[in-house]
Amino acid sequence: MNERVRAELTEFLEGLKHEGLFKEERVIESAQGRQITVSGRPVLNFCANNYLGLSGDRRIVEAAQRAMDRWGFGLSSVRFICGTQAVHKELEAAISSFLRTEDTILFSSCYDANAALFEPLLGEEDTIISDELNHASIIDGIRLSKARRLRYRHSDMGALEACLAESGESRRRLIATDGVFSMDGDVAKLKEICALAERYDALVAVDDSHATGYLGETGRGSVELCGVEGRVDLITTTFGKACGGASGGCISGRRLLVDLYRQRARPYLFSNTLAPAICGGTLEVLRILEADDQLRKRTMENANLFRSLMISAGFDIIAAETAIVAVMVYDEAKAVELATRLLDEGIYVIGFSYPVVAKGKARIRVQLSASHTQEDIVRAVEAFKTVGRAMGLLS
Repeated sequence: MNERVRAELTEFLEGLKHEGLFKEERVIESAQGRQITVSGRPVLNFCANNYLGLSGDRRIVEAAQRAMDRWGFGLSSVRFICGTQAVHKELEAAISSFLRTEDTILFSSCYDANAALFEPLLGEEDTIISDELNHASIIDGIRLSKARRLRYRHSDMGALEACLAESGESRRRLIATDGVFSMDGDVAKLKEICALAERYDALVAVDDSHATGYLGETGRGSVELCGVEGRVDLITTTFGKACGGASGGCISGRRLLVDLYRQRARPYLFSNTLAPAICGGTLEVLRILEADDQLRKRTMENANLFRSLMISAGFDIIAAETAIVAVMVYDEAKAVELATRLLDEGIYVIGFSYPVVAKGKARIRVQLSASHTQEDIVRAVEAFKTVGRAMGLLS
């Protein structure tokens, strides 16, 4: 590395530290769960996507082990060459049944699924219309397409309709949205979005990664919660959050579209097959979800309890109806300091700042799990209050 590049990068990274934007990795010395070990001490974990508490569930670990025993560690191939096993087809069928869609195609992550979503379907004569707060994977997937790109203000249906009207000459138009917006925890207005899509003859794609497994009457996500099953053309989601917390993702939806992705989706054609252990573990997750909804109910009860206690304490909380509770701090350095002080109190959370959220919108994103007890939640709120007062965040 030449000295000019070295100096520029050093200045950039030191600047991030000064602004409170430098992201440190904390090393966890235990399995994922409600309680984890960090720097040799147990702390309560309130920032994992482990909404149903299944990441360390022995039923899933054992199902993954059985899948490895039968199918091996990996495929050493992509799907269409020699990387498709019966367990992959079984999982695709199980996801389609669970989400009530026509077909499903697996990817190594939902990031890859979103990277595959747009380019095979949409070209220069088409338009993608995207919520401004969509996940980075949707944004990157859109960039891979040559389609025209329009953004609408977050959950503003008037702005969405204006974009649809502007795209009137397009051959195809697709509305892309998160089902649950991961930084704020709010749910997309899917009923209104689908109504506009039908009026303007547009396709609808929903990334339901932060909803699948625990939102909706039976855990089928924001699409079920909003009552638009059968009206959404494409759902992308992950197995790396509520559904076991490992990795892997999919596109699920209209069979014709899934057929297209099998022929033209580059992350499918040129990336290794999903590991058998992930398939086996995820199949067990789906069996658990189909048999019992107690975990889903407990997740939402815990989220509602934490949210109400934090509001009563005087914290600035973004209104939402999910297991994500955004505690607004606004100042980047203070968000980092708050998270550090909470760790000293035995509460593991992370401060989120630019570029994950907009500058001046720093926050602590708290994520509730079915594995948390009421005592855990009360303890976390008391820690927030103690540190918040000490930092002048509460009056």
